[in-house]
Amino acid sequence: MAYLAGTMVLAVQAGAPNNGKGEETTGRIKHARIRGQRYPYVSAQAARRWLREGMVERGMVPSPVTRVGKAQSKAQKATTGADPVRYADDDLFGYMSAGAKKDNAATTLRDSPFLLGTLMSVEPVYPTEDFGVMSRSISEPVLHSHEFYTADLAAPFLLDLPRIGTFTLPGDDGKGRPNYLSQEQALQVAEAAALGATPTRFRDQMAVRLPLAERTRRAAMLLEALAHLSGGAKQALHYGDRTPSLLVMVPFKGGVNPLANVVDNEEGAGVRLRGDVLLKELQAWQGEWEGPVRIGWRPGFRDATREIFEKQCATELEEQRIVIDHPRTILLGLAADVREGRLNAWFEDPAQPTTA
Repeated sequence: MAYLAGTMVLAVQAGAPNNGKGEETTGRIKHARIRGQRYPYVSAQAARRWLREGMVERGMVPSPVTRVGKAQSKAQKATTGADPVRYADDDLFGYMSAGAKKDNAATTLRDSPFLLGTLMSVEPVYPTEDFGVMSRSISEPVLHSHEFYTADLAAPFLLDLPRIGTFTLPGDDGKGRPNYLSQEQALQVAEAAALGATPTRFRDQMAVRLPLAERTRRAAMLLEALAHLSGGAKQALHYGDRTPSLLVMVPFKGGVNPLANVVDNEEGAGVRLRGDVLLKELQAWQGEWEGPVRIGWRPGFRDATREIFEKQCATELEEQRIVIDHPRTILLGLAADVREGRLNAWFEDPAQPTTA
């Protein structure tokens, strides 16, 4: 296997975890209009920041961010340290470091091995506008308001495991997406040498790759941060848990996500996990995935829907082709398997069949 495909659901209860641009004295939530109705969402950028901060809480040294450019609404940019050897977040989440033309500096970039979709409400929601007054010890009160909502937010994700700790280089013809200017410069990085980075060939490009132990450590750290996901705006007024209430993951050979349609909404009841859809997808992709399908389902979350799902997938659950546990237990268990080397084969691309 090479990819970990998944989908996750966050249950927001009277919250405003990711806000859009305010209007005068009113804070607005982010939302999309679909067929004339409002669907609140949390951007992938925000959720990825929560994950970064969770990894820092668990000991990761974050890549430093530098802001350059002119004032707001003018030419401006910000970049991280752009060093995926030293910083795990540069490795896992990617970056682009644009060199200054006046210095004739090169631009380097890294596509993110961790792909995350927008956490979109599964059903239309009409936000509440909360009116507030600041009148403490002042003669003329200050008026303000903000929006909040209750919704189940779902998003797909995909983790390209072999690309973790693997940094491609430009070819002789200049093609390819580099992480460094040259192989020599890549190998001269002190941290790369200390970690035992070696040149290799990866997906038909020359690359520099960190040792397997470091690559699995980074993947495990990401899974652990997801198990402890927290963060978001308005926590002082709308504190809420951000740990996934529902999570589905399956190891997959190709870079597709077969779980795109397994989560939808049941009118008037919120999110549901479609066992019938999951079974048909697994059958259609037979030979491309590796069991078990791991499902994290928090106790008390959509119990009636869970009962229906377990009946639909009774045979697969009995034979442990599908397993269900608490999302934290599922994620930490998978992280432990990765960290301890039991899933090392996932960090290499599947062997391609030979043709006569």
